[in-house]
Amino acid sequence: MIYKGIYHLFYQYNPKGVVWGNIVWAHSTSTDLVNWIPHEAAIYPSEPSDINGCWSGSATILPGGKPAMLYTGINPQNQQVQNLAFPKNLSDPFLREWVKVPQNPLMAPTQANQINVSSFRDPTTAWLGPDKRWRLIIGSKRDQRGLAILYRSKDFMHWTKAKHPLHSKEKNGMWECPDFFPISKTSSVGLDTSTYGPNVKHVLKISLDNTRKEYYTIGTYNISKDIYIPDKGSVESDSGLRYDYGKFYASKTFFDSAKNRRILWGWINESSSVNGDVKKGWSGLQAIPRTIVLDKSGKQLVQWPIVELEKLRTKEVKLPSTVLKGGSLHEVFGVTAAQADVEVAFEISDFKKAEVLDPSWTNPQILCSKKGASVKGGLGPFGLLTLASKDLKENTAVFYRIFKSHNNYKKYVVLMCSDQSRSSQNQDNDMTTYGAFVNVDPLHEKLSLRSLIDHSIVESFSGEGKACITARVYPTLAVDGDAHLYAFNYGNESVKIAGSAWSLKTAKIN
Repeated sequence: MIYKGIYHLFYQYNPKGVVWGNIVWAHSTSTDLVNWIPHEAAIYPSEPSDINGCWSGSATILPGGKPAMLYTGINPQNQQVQNLAFPKNLSDPFLREWVKVPQNPLMAPTQANQINVSSFRDPTTAWLGPDKRWRLIIGSKRDQRGLAILYRSKDFMHWTKAKHPLHSKEKNGMWECPDFFPISKTSSVGLDTSTYGPNVKHVLKISLDNTRKEYYTIGTYNISKDIYIPDKGSVESDSGLRYDYGKFYASKTFFDSAKNRRILWGWINESSSVNGDVKKGWSGLQAIPRTIVLDKSGKQLVQWPIVELEKLRTKEVKLPSTVLKGGSLHEVFGVTAAQADVEVAFEISDFKKAEVLDPSWTNPQILCSKKGASVKGGLGPFGLLTLASKDLKENTAVFYRIFKSHNNYKKYVVLMCSDQSRSSQNQDNDMTTYGAFVNVDPLHEKLSLRSLIDHSIVESFSGEGKACITARVYPTLAVDGDAHLYAFNYGNESVKIAGSAWSLKTAKIN
């Protein structure tokens, strides 16, 4: 959230170890979303309603500018209940102290409401309806039906459960970390969470506890009936849309009122083993904040790293327009390959060698696993080898393949892959390969690719933000000055590449 010109990040943290447990709300502040100052924990177990943990929640800015924090606490019976805290001193722009209201918990499972005591968590930012009542949703489940339980309040203190959820879906299991927000149909300007009207769509994002994947749908919020209806084809399953097709979970957006934009935060979970986490002394971190807008098609969201990140760029290396012939590999010199920002675009002039997409190839992750970076094809694989060792024994490949549509040879399907199978010599790491189909037309558009490389992370944005994949890798050879960056084309057809790469300065963080 933003308060008096300062951005605040509150996050789940274990002060006693690197594995999950002893959860408190850690707190850091920033003036630019890039450089961060750590503070003492903002909220920590101290009352019966949260004595066994202060879990996730959300900030709401009340009329007049006062922040309110709703969060899930774990009570002595290990039930999940919802609590409220306010800043102790509103004149402190850093909001270093918080006071819990004596009425906590404000929302709890009871015999009457039949809420699952172990599946009732993560209250959202609240929104104000035209009837001047606040609303919020809390993630839950009934059997294996995921639920967005709806609550209403006139005073933000006394909350009443609605008779029906805002939305639900069978066979999803627990819906964690729900997020519900408006997005403009006509502008790239972000909207306050209470905005509604004819030029507004709504987004519901849910995190599936069963699979550790997130999905979002775009739809219509019927404010009089308090129900959300996803658009046709917008679904909460593997055929649906995700913010990120890699290591990215428990995400949350907020409205940046200073710059009128909606910003997405996401947690990059680990690929290392628990023993590995203990050995290195830390685990998990936040992805680079992303702006989020509705694509001009109205059918998906588009994400892009916040513009402030570009302040870290230094020493630009231009990649002049070059033809990458089939089977070629070109090193990008002059950039710190372990800490870089790379923006390139690929152009294809001849599509004759594109393979036909088998109609059974509907899962992009499986397809990328079968057709990794080392598997030669017609059009592709072409892209970047990031965090690569000189002998290429280690590399994280981010690349494209282009296929002909099986039912229309004049249409093409673009596949983006992030191949971690050779990312590390340490076999204890999770080296899953990820993939996504990208809704771009390579006949009429260049294929853009931006990769943010940071030692053990590669965040990649395809099609100007239409598909994103975050890789979590721990190379043992391609470390610091021994890391290299290459452009490659292992397909049979030539492609043209142009762009720039920048070394990145180190941000000040916790």
